[in-house]
Amino acid sequence: MTVIQQVSVNRMKIIMFLPLLLLVCSVSADQTETAGHQSCPQDFHAALRELTASLAVQNERITVLQTENQELEAKLESQKTEINQLKQLSEEQAGKLKTELQNQRTEANQMKQQQHVTQVAFSASLLDQGEGDTGPFNDHTTLVFKHVVTNIGNAYNKNTGIFTAPVRGAYHFDWKVLGRDSTHTGAYLFRNEEIIFLAYESQSSGWPSASNGASLLLEVGDQVTVRLWAGSRTYDNENHQTTFSGHLIFTM
Repeated sequence: MTVIQQVSVNRMKIIMFLPLLLLVCSVSADQTETAGHQSCPQDFHAALRELTASLAVQNERITVLQTENQELEAKLESQKTEINQLKQLSEEQAGKLKTELQNQRTEANQMKQQQHVTQVAFSASLLDQGEGDTGPFNDHTTLVFKHVVTNIGNAYNKNTGIFTAPVRGAYHFDWKVLGRDSTHTGAYLFRNEEIIFLAYESQSSGWPSASNGASLLLEVGDQVTVRLWAGSRTYDNENHQTTFSGHLIFTM
């Protein structure tokens, strides 16, 4: 039982005792009226004053306790608010730390991936085995260099003959074509559908050969191919003399 409840109980006892006192004094007055005794009214007034004073004290105590209780409730509510604010702040900080950690992991993965991507180099020759001519064709035709000796970064596709830039940067490419039996031979270097350079040779006898090189700025996804010059042909054998090579110089 709280202090306020105890005071309220005492107050109720006083209030309930007052009618009982009036009843007792009334009966006592009837019994002693003939005898001329006047003590009961005097006792009654004294008891009434005492009860009134006690009731006033109880009321004052109740008021004080109610005020204290209100202050405690306000303080408790303030503490609850502060706890909620601290909890919210803690959750926000935890969220920020989680986001920061995730960003750091993402950045680390990107750096790791970028480091892997910056290692790009390939070299291949036209025929994987045997010997023979390729061409002539009516149009400029992509040469598929099937004998791959190096393909770091897997940017060159030996099934299509296409090199696809995995990262934006400067790349260098070299290509060489060989002809035979007193013919002409030549091949273009293409960036997507743009002709960059031509390697070409024509002679009346012997084995003509042509080579060239180029450094290109490529965007991610740009494609580089070597295409046989229309109407010409090229030769390759186990010595792998018709070749296509390239590597990344630096990223940008």
